[in-house]
Amino acid sequence: MDDGTPDEAFAEFKTRQIGAWGVAQIAASTGLAVYAMWVGILQPGFRKVPLRLQVPYIPASKAQVQNVMTLLRGRKGGLVDLGSGDGRIVLEAHQQGFTPAVGYELNPWLVRLARFHAWRAGHTATVLYRREDLWKVDLSECKNITVFLAPSVLSLLQKKLQTELPDDALVVAGRFPLPDWTPCRIEGHGVDRAWAYSMQAQRQHIQEK
Repeated sequence: MDDGTPDEAFAEFKTRQIGAWGVAQIAASTGLAVYAMWVGILQPGFRKVPLRLQVPYIPASKAQVQNVMTLLRGRKGGLVDLGSGDGRIVLEAHQQGFTPAVGYELNPWLVRLARFHAWRAGHTATVLYRREDLWKVDLSECKNITVFLAPSVLSLLQKKLQTELPDDALVVAGRFPLPDWTPCRIEGHGVDRAWAYSMQAQRQHIQEK
């Protein structure tokens, strides 16, 4: 049995060269840590979602949130955020008077994170974060919709919005525009840009075509 103390062992480790094998072990350990984070935190929301519908979590910047809220200025009623992530759009919408403000997010860890943010802001009982597949959410009574999704998903989401939303609904897309729709207003520049779409104008545009 080795009688060396932990301090002596640590000192020996510090003075010993790691070598190629040691570097490989560290790299492998780091890779396993990243994989563990993916499996434990990010993947749960994607397991039952087809690959083409999976959207990586990228939090909205303060400028993006502000641009979305600017496009919603003057609107009333409830708001729904599809793929709400950490919940910052929903929380800001509630603070600016939208009631109810609801976020739909499939990843359970992000739903917990959003609820934590709401608790910290003192709005636990006044904002809603639901772990649901956005493709199964009934939007027929929604008047204000926000989305921060990838272009491949937006091209499919257009059909759902076109079918379900009422004429007086407004859709606001952040980071990427709806590929086949014509926006009624645009706010911001570059990656912080947001686009607003009037459902009534969009349907008229389709009829004219």
